[in-house]
Amino acid sequence: MSKRILLFTENFPPIEGGSGRWFWELYRRLPAKDIVIVTSDINATVDMKRVDESIDATVVRIPLKSAEWGFKSLQGLKFYFQALLKLKKLVKKYNIDEVHCGRVIHEGVTAWLLNCLTGTRYRCFIHGEDVETAATSREQSLMVKQVCKRATSLICNSENSKGLTQRLGFDEGQKCIVLHPGADVDRFVISEPDASFRQKMGWQDRFVLLTVGRLQQRKGQDFLIQALPDMLRSVPNALYVVVGSGECDTQLQQSVLDLGLEDKVQFLSDLDDRTLIACYQQCDYFILPNRTIGNDIEGFGMVLVEAQACGKPVIAGDSGGTAETMNIGVTGHIVDCSKVDGLAEQLVPILTKPAQSAEHYRQHVLDNFTWQSHLEKFKKHVALPQDTGK
Repeated sequence: MSKRILLFTENFPPIEGGSGRWFWELYRRLPAKDIVIVTSDINATVDMKRVDESIDATVVRIPLKSAEWGFKSLQGLKFYFQALLKLKKLVKKYNIDEVHCGRVIHEGVTAWLLNCLTGTRYRCFIHGEDVETAATSREQSLMVKQVCKRATSLICNSENSKGLTQRLGFDEGQKCIVLHPGADVDRFVISEPDASFRQKMGWQDRFVLLTVGRLQQRKGQDFLIQALPDMLRSVPNALYVVVGSGECDTQLQQSVLDLGLEDKVQFLSDLDDRTLIACYQQCDYFILPNRTIGNDIEGFGMVLVEAQACGKPVIAGDSGGTAETMNIGVTGHIVDCSKVDGLAEQLVPILTKPAQSAEHYRQHVLDNFTWQSHLEKFKKHVALPQDTGK
């Protein structure tokens, strides 16, 4: 017997970010007739149409932005009232059995209200930084506790996120399960060196160190740029390629100018999937120099898995769940990226050591992070038939 599921998430392509990509990859593989995706109606109609056409399931776009997520403000109350009415209407229209929430706040709060009103079951995805940030606010902490208490289950993106949720007291009923994001191993594949691509990108004769991610403090692009002058003494042909967009864009570009690194750092954004995958395939090393900023952590690091699927060694900061993406010391390395001092000294021995074969890194993903294995685990957890996925 099939089950009708409504995924309720603000974060979904074309909005950039690992969690949105995770949802797109996972839910597009479920039986389309049983899936409704309710997500943000952002001002990017061409991109939205492209994304919505890439998935067979029903996609409904509604406004999901608010400057306030609490109940104390009139703006927050108004948002939840409107979101609750819309979600209730959609659950009835599509005969939904359970709601899957992209985050605890705000999607989980709306589903909790709906559950109190109608009894509709819901599950919440946990990313780590969401529950840790909520724990700093008494109001939000109380909201999260109520959401987690009534949720059918809490789906964590890493063991780190699960442990964090439990340490903060949000998993009173031991409802957490871990479901790591994966990589599409049919798209993220090993490629032979492509001299024409590297020349087109300006990478010829360079040792390319690649970061893909939102331009924000916790991703750590700022500290790596500041450490680059010291690193260049040992790796003079290094080129740091930063792919992404975000609030730190101007700050990062100014830092490059201040340090005179214009020919050592390259910024790229708005890449199509084909070009992005080629960047993974043709770089020499992938790095996510993440660090904890206040209560903002890297829950997992899906980009690290994608890079390994393309046969690349990886480096990540010692924060959050990034260590779970790799076989430490075998397919990747964890370093302290919390300060600039000493960062180059940690990276140089790693970068100057000969890499293994591309198949060496890819095999780790094939063994642990294919979407098919994650899909079967997810379907079993939410009691979906095991023979109907794509």
